[in-house]
Amino acid sequence: MKNKYSDLIEQTFEFPQEEFKVIDNELYFHDISLMDLVSQYGTPLKITYLPKIGEQIQKAKKWFNVAIAKADYNADYNYCYCTKSSHFSFIMEEVLKEDVHLETSSAFDIHIIEELYKSGKINKDKYIICNGFKRPQYIDNIANLINLGFENTIPILDNKFELDKYKILKNKCKLGIRIATEEEPKFDFYTSRLGIRYHDVLSYYEDHIKDNPKFELKMLHFFINTGVKDTAYYWNELSKCAQLYCELKKICPELDSLNIGGGFPIKSSLAFDFDYEYMAEEIISQIKNICERNVVAEPNIFTEFGSFTVGESSAVLYSIIDQKQQNDRELWNMIDSSFMTTLPDTWAINQRFILLAINNWDSEYQRVNLGGLTCDSHDYYNAEAHQNAVFLPKITDNETQYIGLFHTGAYQESLGGFGGIQHCLIPSPKHIIIDLDENGEVYTRLFAKEQSYKSMLKILGY
Repeated sequence: MKNKYSDLIEQTFEFPQEEFKVIDNELYFHDISLMDLVSQYGTPLKITYLPKIGEQIQKAKKWFNVAIAKADYNADYNYCYCTKSSHFSFIMEEVLKEDVHLETSSAFDIHIIEELYKSGKINKDKYIICNGFKRPQYIDNIANLINLGFENTIPILDNKFELDKYKILKNKCKLGIRIATEEEPKFDFYTSRLGIRYHDVLSYYEDHIKDNPKFELKMLHFFINTGVKDTAYYWNELSKCAQLYCELKKICPELDSLNIGGGFPIKSSLAFDFDYEYMAEEIISQIKNICERNVVAEPNIFTEFGSFTVGESSAVLYSIIDQKQQNDRELWNMIDSSFMTTLPDTWAINQRFILLAINNWDSEYQRVNLGGLTCDSHDYYNAEAHQNAVFLPKITDNETQYIGLFHTGAYQESLGGFGGIQHCLIPSPKHIIIDLDENGEVYTRLFAKEQSYKSMLKILGY
């Protein structure tokens, strides 16, 4: 009878997979023994495997550049990293090894750009794409960056009143305009709150930018909340934006770039299946065809991949500290941390991550609910991306069960308030960095200790 946890995984998925394998009933992540990490550092534990970041960037560059070559597309592809996905210095430094550009979303992002420049990680030629609704400090910081000679800093106009606020600019400024895209029918609203309406873009350019010597419109930008998907909705929005680019290009010769935003999905299940190559080729092909129909030169393509860049590099490891049978059907495994604080998207947007047992793959499996340590009723995890259930090895009296949630590298630290006050004063876990040395050997280093009660009390004013 095939009732072991290993049987369940192998019967359900193609397994092992690129980043996962099992040796002696224990899970390995990128050929790294997770039990060894648990033995050395304990749980709860956040890990970041840095080499995965470069791999993702290289893959996307290859897909788009191959697509450009196949379509005989006469413009360039530029990869930007969406900094809000993860602002950590070790992430930014790893990203910049791949010769990419950066996209910002707030005033303090600009200070990170300045620090990276001071440390020699970037030069003034980098494209800095400045998105978001901009308060005065963000405006001032962008203007200061441009005044310092960062000539490829491009503020993306989010509304009709933003342009008037760049009063301290000394140098001529490149601009972008964000289109307020329509949202999928399932959304509670029809049009994005960000950007300028389709029908206002051309007239706004004519009235406010065309004859202004301080500005040069270089980029049209759009982003779709649902991300890049092979759906009629996505292709329709892409087509509308490309068509608007062509109309704008005819009255604005200096316009030369179309920014299609982010949204490449990441692997959230062992059953994940997405044809990245096809999507890149189709995006390039459709833009080229629309430009040809309008007798307009193809634009340079910019993307702003955040989750795709860093998401699959990280994991969170937990111990099962207790098991509770609450009724005839519901068995609860309690973890030694909180989903709400360490993986806030699990309750905020019902995000699913890859969940796997770290040890005891030769044990029988059972259906369970996973509960966090806060007193909030939403602090739980009871479903996978591919099914409405969670299965894990049966708990034994003589061995601790460890679990991991994988591909957690985007947004979770910032949304969870890393190093700050979190729900029920649950401390931020220990965080380690995993990298390869000059000989290709794996090594680990501690980035942050588990948050102490003293740091929390200090924040609270005690």
